[in-house]
Amino acid sequence: MNTDPSRHTKRVATSSSEWAAEADDIRRGMRLAAELNKLGIDDGRLIRELFGELTGQPVDESFTLLPPFYTTSGRRIRVGHKVFINQCCTIYDLGGVEIGDLVMIGPNVNLITTGHAMAPSERRKIIESRPIVIGRNVWIATGATILGGVTVGDNAVVGAGAVVTHDVPPNTFVAGVPARVVRQLEAGEDRDVSSAACAPAAL
Repeated sequence: MNTDPSRHTKRVATSSSEWAAEADDIRRGMRLAAELNKLGIDDGRLIRELFGELTGQPVDESFTLLPPFYTTSGRRIRVGHKVFINQCCTIYDLGGVEIGDLVMIGPNVNLITTGHAMAPSERRKIIESRPIVIGRNVWIATGATILGGVTVGDNAVVGAGAVVTHDVPPNTFVAGVPARVVRQLEAGEDRDVSSAACAPAAL
């Protein structure tokens, strides 16, 4: 997994042919997500198949997602092994989202790579995007939001309700709005989620 993504902000004009093609892809992704959201907790195989179709990359049997799930295109989402995504998560992936092995994502988490230009004259005309990278063995607790351009380091924990606007160092616990490092995690605290990856109560 690439843990050093370009921090360059991609800007796309909403009047461009590139955005028109992107909008078509977003409609496709939202239709597939709507189909996925008709499934239930006992439909793991079908959920994995639809998620693989959504992202354009098959996922293995260790992947767990609990619907509902919301996205834009979905084509720029990449997930590792033993990833768990709880209910009501949103991933806006225009800038690209990479999720490492053993990651647990709590309910109502938002990974948002896109936004609008700050200048009032450009706000409706320009879509901006930056990538998000989630390292290995990360736990993102309920209601957290991670914005574009952020890398979350291995073994980190993002606290409930945090808004993450800057990189999270490995082996740290961050919380707050905006999120700040609360403390370092000791080696013995590294969260091995391999046995809990499919347990909603763990989140």
